[in-house]
Parts: sequence; structure tokens; C-alpha cells
Amino acid sequence: MRRFFGPITGGLILALLATSATARQETRAPGPISRPTSADPLPTTAALYQSYVASKKMPGIVGAFGMANRPTIFISEGKLSYEAGASAAGPDSLWRVYSMTKPIAGMAAMLLIEDGKLQLDTPIGDILPAFKNMTVQLGENTLEARPAARPITVRHLLTHTAGLGYNILTMGPLLEQYNKNGIAPAQVNRAMEIEARKTRPTSLQEFANRVAALPLTADPGTKWSYSMGLDVLGAVVEKASGMSFDGFIQTRIFDPLKMRSSLWTVPPGEVRRFATNYMIFGENHSPLDAAATSVWLDPPSFPYGGSGLVMSARDYDRFLHMLQNYGELDGARVMKAETAKLAMSNLLPAGVEFTMIRRGADGPMDAKMGFGAGGFVVLEDKSNAMNVGAYGWGGAAGTVAWVNPARKVRGTIMVNYFPGEKWPIREETLKTLFTDMAAYGFKPQAGRGGR
Repeated sequence: MRRFFGPITGGLILALLATSATARQETRAPGPISRPTSADPLPTTAALYQSYVASKKMPGIVGAFGMANRPTIFISEGKLSYEAGASAAGPDSLWRVYSMTKPIAGMAAMLLIEDGKLQLDTPIGDILPAFKNMTVQLGENTLEARPAARPITVRHLLTHTAGLGYNILTMGPLLEQYNKNGIAPAQVNRAMEIEARKTRPTSLQEFANRVAALPLTADPGTKWSYSMGLDVLGAVVEKASGMSFDGFIQTRIFDPLKMRSSLWTVPPGEVRRFATNYMIFGENHSPLDAAATSVWLDPPSFPYGGSGLVMSARDYDRFLHMLQNYGELDGARVMKAETAKLAMSNLLPAGVEFTMIRRGADGPMDAKMGFGAGGFVVLEDKSNAMNVGAYGWGGAAGTVAWVNPARKVRGTIMVNYFPGEKWPIREETLKTLFTDMAAYGFKPQAGRGGR
């Protein structure tokens, strides 16, 4: 799933195990798990990350890894850019997480389901009237269309089965219409943003209305296809909650979890802890979006539920830790346990399979997978994958995150470069983490997990 195409760089990442080690600042806590004798709590993983920076594969990297409810281990190596005087990478550094925004948007919708304001199978046309009478393309090379067989539901948006396209994937005349109508819910750098803002709508509701005016690529509920579904879902959350989409997420997720480094816009005073995003050509790194002049220093056209957040490893770990605990962290209950379990279960419509490409720069991923609220769900144990019950996703600039509540492990990896699949971070981290976790007497693949 990750390493598939641009801003989605995300899902297959599942195997990226509990990729987390701390910048040598693990807080010791009593517990039954023995500790390795090395000065590094996850020495093999720390050595791997040191080698990445030393060989100039990346200027810096941060991992955050959790086992049960022991203190998170952070591994931080290198700096936030190759520029002289750049800040050291650390647990509170800021990174573009791109499609790792999607699970957060998904959980926002799940909270409204818990509140009784939505249901999984609520037609979104009941919330956004423009979607009441959708049509479906007769073919990829035409805009001629027929009436859709059924309405788009909340479930379809959560699981990329709504029949919606994506400007990073869609082809032919439909892509031309997306471009003409500014249906581009993402940002990369200032140069590209200048062009995007000439046509992009300035509100989430107008964005949704423009999407609804164009045909779908398939009947809702019939096919998994990576899409702008989580961006449209943001408009549903906005209408159903009576709050702005970003305001709802801030109030219901970020504030209770004390996630103070999760931002749609980076304030000027925080630039020193913001990573530069690079484009890698061969072995050469060229700044694509320098932190000091980043497009993220200005408010976006609207909050992009599919790709819009900048976050720290510490914050994303807190989000995952809440999910690991089925909705609660440090005494703050964000959602009911049953809501969290439902969100991390396979929500695909009957008869639909998760068909994202399973082989890429990270190697084969042959575990059977389903799809939950904005992220993959692992349905079987395989030697090269996460255990049953793992849930997560990744981002276009190489970031990765996953959690397995049944096994009580979680991991986040933060880097920023395109293409995100340039280096096999997932596969290599998976191997080193298995080695390191074994030193704790912790076997993340032993036995079968459940949900």
C-alpha cells in the first residue's frame, strides 16, 4: 500500500512494525519485560537509523515505538535538513504526514457515528445534497455517464469504495475535469500551490460540491480504489457536526490527547523544528519544500482530510496509543472501546477486496488485508507482515504508522522525501525491531492476534 503512488505512499507500510525508538530519551519504568544491556533501548534499530544518516540517504529520521503501556521509545538521528545550522531531529520535530492524515479523518467520522449523528451506511447525500444523484463513467476515455446503482455511504468514503477518483491516479477526460475544477486536495510547495489556487475552491463544502458534479469511476460499494474519499468525508464531518472539520478534530481528538504538535499550518515560531522535504534524484537530494519558505507556513485553501497535516512523532504516537488502548489514553477517553474496535475492523462492503498493489520497493506483502476507517487492517499472519489486527497507513513523503491493539505494539516513522519508497525503510525496520523486541522477551509475531 505504501510505495504505490505519490501522496498515498501509504498503506502497505503496515509491516513497518512498531518502528519507534527514542532519541536516547526513554523514560525508565518498572515492568516484567527485561531490558537489553546496550545503551540504546533498541540498539539494532538505532544502528540502522544511524547508517541511514551516515550514508546520506536522508538528513534525519525519527521513530516512535511502543510495547504495551510502557513509555514510548524514540530513536532520533540526524537533522531536519542538510543546511548548516539545521536543528536536530527529535520526538517533537514537525513532518508532513500526507496520507497519514487519513486515519485521523476516519476516526473523526467514527466519533460522529458514536454520537448518533452518522451511521456507517448513511447515504452522504442525506448530509451533502449534491451527492444525491451520482453518475458513473461509461468508460475511462469518456465523460458520458449512467446513473449510479446505489448512493455513496459513509462506509464507502472511509474505505475507498465510493467510486471516487484521485488527481494523482485518475486518467483521461475525468482528470482533465478535476484539473479544470481545482479538485486537487493537497499541497506540495509554493510554486505548485500558486497554480493550484487559481482553480481550487476555497472551502471544503465547495470542494465537495465540485466533486459531486462529476461522474464516478465505478458504482459505490463495488471496488477498492484509492481516492479523495477522506477529503469528501471531511465535508460530511463538517456538516454533520456543525463545526469546521479541523475544529472538530482539534476539539475531539487533538485537545483530549494533548497533541500540541498536530497542525494544518506551521506558525512562524515553529519553523526551526519543521523538516525540509526533499526530492531525491538518484543519490542527490534537492529541496522540494524548504521549511523556511514552506507552503505549510500559510493556511491551506481548506483542511485536506486526505493529506493536510504536519505532525510530530510524539503526537502521532499518542494517537496510536489511544487506539491501542481502544479509545483511551492517560485518563482521557476519546471514543468508546466498541467504536475504536469497529474503526480498526474490516469495513469493506461485502464482496469487495482490498486490491492495492502488494509489491514495491519494500518487498512483497502477501498478508490478506482488509480496510477500516481510513487505513489497512491485517486479516492474517504472515512472516513478512504485521499480525492479525494491525491497522495503519503511511504518507507520500515516506512516513509510516501502525498499531496492533491485540499484540499491544505500535510504531511511527518520520522522514520527509519524495519518492517515499526510495529506501526500504519498512522492510529493514521490521527486521531490526524483531531483533530488538526479542531482547525484551517481546515476540510481536508469536501466536495469533485477534480483534
